[in-house]
Amino acid sequence: MPVTQCVDLQSLAARARALDALDGRLRHLLPAPLARECRLADLRDGRLVFLATSPAWATRLRLHQAALLAEARVACSDTVGHVVVKVAALPPVPREPARRKPLSATAAMHLRTAAQHLSDPELRALCLNLASLADDNPPAGA
Repeated sequence: MPVTQCVDLQSLAARARALDALDGRLRHLLPAPLARECRLADLRDGRLVFLATSPAWATRLRLHQAALLAEARVACSDTVGHVVVKVAALPPVPREPARRKPLSATAAMHLRTAAQHLSDPELRALCLNLASLADDNPPAGA
């Protein structure tokens, strides 16, 4: 039987997004080292289920359960009454891509000037294509 006939993928995706948002909201309350070592795994039957990477981190997380419960009660319509912490390896969190600095108008001007003096048409086209990616604001005095 195909998976699409077993579960409603839209509701599953919506639940995953809601849990991810709640995870971010709750871990924001934690000290940074602890927040890196735990994740919200589930919210079911009034229990917040967290995963921690070691028993030591699990213990530290339990020290913050009052704040976690209070925030979860504000964030959810569910009646949240317990925190459960399990020790397990966490799935890797994808890093946000580094923001690249845009090509300046001055750099684009230099690329266009260099392209004018190139004899290789392919290299000239590459320089002009790169120059076209620059900010549209020309440098002062240019």
